[in-house]
Amino acid sequence: MKKQRKDHMMKRWFVITAALLACLGTFGWASADQATPKEVVQKVTEAVKLIQEQGEAAFPKISDPNGLFMWKDTYCFVFDLNGTIVAHPANPKLIGKNMMATKDVKGNLFAAEFVAIAKSPEGKGWSEYWWPKPGATEPSLKTSFIMKVPGKDYFAGAGLYDITKEEAAKQAGQ
Repeated sequence: MKKQRKDHMMKRWFVITAALLACLGTFGWASADQATPKEVVQKVTEAVKLIQEQGEAAFPKISDPNGLFMWKDTYCFVFDLNGTIVAHPANPKLIGKNMMATKDVKGNLFAAEFVAIAKSPEGKGWSEYWWPKPGATEPSLKTSFIMKVPGKDYFAGAGLYDITKEEAAKQAGQ
């Protein structure tokens, strides 16, 4: 009788624990492999500082798929102020491509918005658009933090999937 009760309690504990973890995963709290908005802002700030210090010599470091600027489920990218990608670790085929006329599946000219954010008085901000996750072909909602490199004609960015720009800014404390 005691063994049956113990088995029942163990099964119950397992079900409750599994349900709790599933709920936490739904809200993004249980996944250590997902970047946070704070991490995105931190990494973009690091990329901006590296470009300030090293200029164009920073681009291969940022573009390194095994480097510091590709982490968890995201990566940093760098554009010039004309909308041309100059560093990209997830898709090196994009380097050298001008993205100003490129629209996402919803018709958004996202690179033009990036450039506008970089050229704004604040020189930084969040942008929402649709882009495939690394390794995927179907676009997902992506929200990127954009920051201009002071004194240079470049900006760095990095994004998160499946989060609005309002929620990303709130979580990043902005």
